[in-house]
Amino acid sequence: MAMFDRGARTIFLSELVSGLALTFSYMFRKKATINYPFEKGPLSPRFRGEHALRRYPNGEERCIACKLCEAICPAQAITIEAEPREDGSRRTTRYDIDMTKCIYCGFCQEACPVDAIVEGPNFEFATETREELFYDKAKLLANGERWERQLAANIAADAPYR
Repeated sequence: MAMFDRGARTIFLSELVSGLALTFSYMFRKKATINYPFEKGPLSPRFRGEHALRRYPNGEERCIACKLCEAICPAQAITIEAEPREDGSRRTTRYDIDMTKCIYCGFCQEACPVDAIVEGPNFEFATETREELFYDKAKLLANGERWERQLAANIAADAPYR
């Protein structure tokens, strides 16, 4: 009986016909591809992309130089130097991230008590040289200013789960 079934499938090309039927069924469905550089797919609020340092609405930087992010970084990619200000508070004088070492684990973001360092929605930060991936405080603050609206929305969306 098995020999008859195999012979019938060979003669009538049932596997080929079923494959063609599947192909034709997909021809008339909506396309699943997007035109990438011009169209972008949705990102999760928890997406971990390019790092940014945030500021308070009054313009003061959020980082209080507690160095928790530096301590928790498993790749040891963060370097912080701090000094006290006249009012007694501490602020960073140097905040560097070596993005070639970073493993995008998000521990720095989770450790920060004031949401100063965050990983933003930007995933398009390819560079031509390795030196461009060494982020200093000025570049991190510029990223924060560029992405602040999206960063605040992502933090607000993720707040119930923290």
